[in-house]
Amino acid sequence: MSATAGGGSTQTESDTAGPAARLGITKGMVVQELGWDEDTDDDLRVAVEDAIDADMVDGDYGNVVDTVLLWWRADDGDLVDGLVDSLTDLVGGGAIWLLTPKVGRPGSVDPAAISEAAPVAGLAQTTTAGVSKDWSATRLVAPKSPA
Repeated sequence: MSATAGGGSTQTESDTAGPAARLGITKGMVVQELGWDEDTDDDLRVAVEDAIDADMVDGDYGNVVDTVLLWWRADDGDLVDGLVDSLTDLVGGGAIWLLTPKVGRPGSVDPAAISEAAPVAGLAQTTTAGVSKDWSATRLVAPKSPA
């Protein structure tokens, strides 16, 4: 039985794997988590760790990572600085998933602020995904340079 009207999804995929799959996170990836606080979505965190079959690493990791999950709230400071800092360990071709509280939630970040900050930090915004009840994820990547 589907939990949503219209039966858009089936129970063949684990509920905890859904958000990680939407973020393109798969087994064996190294995922760095930055900006964790008590308000982060624990279900999403567990889903990511289940998908990679390992713990996420923190900012002290010191090696390259495939993906960065950056939890960001409106009062966390300068978004450009946060994005630049999140590039430190990111492997070429990797993605930053900027996780922000959804509009109307405490700490929500204006989507225009993300659109303005990304290119200043040397990133391009590619997609946005709903990953939990309270958080949205925006995928940011380094633009491809001309060959």
